[in-house]
Amino acid sequence: MTLLSQKIIEGIKSEGPINFQTFMETALYHPELGYYMNESLRIGRNGDFYTSSHMHPFFGAMIGRQLVEMWNVMGRPEEFNVVEMGAGIGYLAKDIIDYLKCKDIFRCLSYRIIELNPKAKEKQLSLLSEHLNIITWYNNLKELPPITGCFLSNELLDSFPVRLVEINSDIYEIFVSVENQRLSEIKIPCSREIREYLEEFAPGLAGGSSEVYKTEVNLRIKDWIKGVASKLIRGFVLTIDYGYPAWEYYRKDRNLGTLLCYLKHKLSGDPYVNVGIQDITAHVNFTAFNKWSEKSGLTPVGFCPQGTYLISLGIDDIITELCGDAPDAFDISKIKNLILPQGMGDTHKVIIHAKGITGNYSMRGFMLRNQIGEL
Repeated sequence: MTLLSQKIIEGIKSEGPINFQTFMETALYHPELGYYMNESLRIGRNGDFYTSSHMHPFFGAMIGRQLVEMWNVMGRPEEFNVVEMGAGIGYLAKDIIDYLKCKDIFRCLSYRIIELNPKAKEKQLSLLSEHLNIITWYNNLKELPPITGCFLSNELLDSFPVRLVEINSDIYEIFVSVENQRLSEIKIPCSREIREYLEEFAPGLAGGSSEVYKTEVNLRIKDWIKGVASKLIRGFVLTIDYGYPAWEYYRKDRNLGTLLCYLKHKLSGDPYVNVGIQDITAHVNFTAFNKWSEKSGLTPVGFCPQGTYLISLGIDDIITELCGDAPDAFDISKIKNLILPQGMGDTHKVIIHAKGITGNYSMRGFMLRNQIGEL
């Protein structure tokens, strides 16, 4: 049992059961003991999981190419801000800036990082030491001034704490309690808020299920995108994460939900062990995300799998641009994992929203396949 498990158990004994969202938030973001808040950021080969930015610098170069396209669509404004939320160690920021430093956009570029973890910020400062003149750090979104440019996130929304739901004859919310000195689950009739969410995005489940069905409801995304939209004067929101449209997320055969735990690249479905040591994630409902984005004043531009997006955006051009006549200089297996259906190419999705952009334009990354209408 971890120290954080003991603290949570003590809190439940004192204050009573907590909903899963509160448990997950504590497990991930406790100031001293939370998974994302401690000194060891467990990403990469020696960690617990990979992100696209850890697979190859080409991923950051591709995002850089997308930012150049956005800048051009906006009429090449004199100031173009990139706001990255959840920057990890800083690999994506470094690869983006390294790619853009030889482009016209660089003279207009200001890179802003929102980082909760002071230990992560220290690692970012070290990795990005060559570019400190164009980077500003913020502790939270509220500190950020209104900007023109692009909000960027890669595998951020899947780490937002979720509500756990069990559906059978009725709809119940899972709360975390204590039994025999161990964390355990109890069921409580769900709130109206959760019921309304299911009625909107999973109507086939809102009336109950003939068999036990467990799933997640992520309401934190709604407030997050509202906050992002309020800070964006003009520009784009580029979001990359793993998830599904609602009709696929809440399929009847997905009766165990999407909640997963990662520790040393091994998957687990038990969030109550290794608390504070293992990652806990849940897939994104992109239908809800898109609808909440529109309600916040954003206009959907495109949505498709990451692999299709990178191919359409021109990853072959980037390979030629960065490697020239030495294509053997890059690891083809890692590039394949970014784009092929067996890897991140299919599990991860790219969605872009715009604000204050007028006129006819299209984004190259969605020319091959744009599924925004399927959300």
